[in-house]
Amino acid sequence: MDDRLCLLVIIGSDETGRKELPALSDGYRESEASWTEVLMDLKQRGLKEAPEPAAGDGASGFRKAVAKCWPQTDRQRCRVHKTANVMEKLPKVMQPKVKEALYNIWQAETREQAYAAFDNCIERFSPEYPKAMECLEKDKDSMLAFYDYPAENWQHIRTTSPVESVFATVRLRTARTRNCGSRTTTLTMAFKLMEVAQKKWFRLRGYKPLADVLQGIKSVNGVKQNGGQKQEAA
Repeated sequence: MDDRLCLLVIIGSDETGRKELPALSDGYRESEASWTEVLMDLKQRGLKEAPEPAAGDGASGFRKAVAKCWPQTDRQRCRVHKTANVMEKLPKVMQPKVKEALYNIWQAETREQAYAAFDNCIERFSPEYPKAMECLEKDKDSMLAFYDYPAENWQHIRTTSPVESVFATVRLRTARTRNCGSRTTTLTMAFKLMEVAQKKWFRLRGYKPLADVLQGIKSVNGVKQNGGQKQEAA
């Protein structure tokens, strides 16, 4: 494919935890226009309910497209990609310390504790590494969107690992073939590879609370809210 083009993939889950591949297309440098076209196509093909939430990497085009097409959808920033972005702006000798500080943010039990760990990280490392901390701080809210969802699902929401694992198979095949041929050939090959992989996908762990999410039942710090009273998730 043209080196300006890339594959745009969406993987979702239903209330039973079954993962599906609803969209695969190509786009121009993950632009907002390309992602908007993918999302609009999903809506035209029958996707009536907006997803909750939508996790993505650092591509601003995806976030902007989601905000345009599904304004009510929470946007979750992938912690793996964000960690990598921050590490790129640090000397190697400092990366382990900062990575540990980031881990304390991602693994906090509550949003309040995560904010405290976040502020502590910024305060510790901003004086010497301002660019790295600016990179971290700009996505603060979207990185912690998962706290509004059941704790059983946090591990699936915080990253884009399901998409990345599927891409590993596609990258391996395209690396071997080197020249994928035409746009149609490339998309067909990628779709067939993902279609085969889809048959072996496991259900999401702790999928039972997903039905509550689809019904609009909110969670606070991973704990289901029911009639204004907190209930521990089963």
